[in-house]
Amino acid sequence: MIDLSHSEPFASGGNRFCYRHPQDPQRCVKVMRPGRTAELLGRAPWYKRWRGEDYFDDNLRELEGYSQRALQRDDEALWLHLPRWYGIQETSLGPGAVTDMILDESGQPAPTLRQYLNKHGLDSAARGALQRFADWLLQQKVLTKNLIAHNLVLREERGQLELYLIDGLGSAAFLPLPEISDFFAERYIKRRIERMWLRVEWEISDKKIPWRKFEARGIKR
Repeated sequence: MIDLSHSEPFASGGNRFCYRHPQDPQRCVKVMRPGRTAELLGRAPWYKRWRGEDYFDDNLRELEGYSQRALQRDDEALWLHLPRWYGIQETSLGPGAVTDMILDESGQPAPTLRQYLNKHGLDSAARGALQRFADWLLQQKVLTKNLIAHNLVLREERGQLELYLIDGLGSAAFLPLPEISDFFAERYIKRRIERMWLRVEWEISDKKIPWRKFEARGIKR
């Protein structure tokens, strides 16, 4: 049992709170917001409700992401841009997904790509980190959902910035073809990378155009 009763989350998203592991500050514990799965189920369209609350549990979705075919190989290169996974463990606040914490040089949670872009823009260091991350995705055939700036963090390693994906692992394809075929996996990943660069372009813009319209316009180009 991981006791989080005296801990405060260092970050939160729409569905989960993120804590530093009280016994191992090198690890992160993600816990669903109380009542969130039931709320999402109640708001879902009828054709998704038959899946039940588990379908809306981000911890279970993350477990699925880490269970993908590409991550079952014994290859240290898999973890160059991805926190290691330690499973779903019981906490005082309910089941928690436990991964490595990606920390900066001062031992604090590494800044998100969004925070970095807001401060520095798309400089050569960030551009290089994004390109190395994209190359790694294709080489390792790691499936992700849409790559958005607050789900990526940056830290300096060996004199250069490197990107880590901290959320959004797994496939968003309607059919499971990318999960079983390298050919379809490569096509799928290339589309995700194209959207990643488009999202970065939007992040450094004045954002007067909403993301959905910006995305649709970019895809048509």
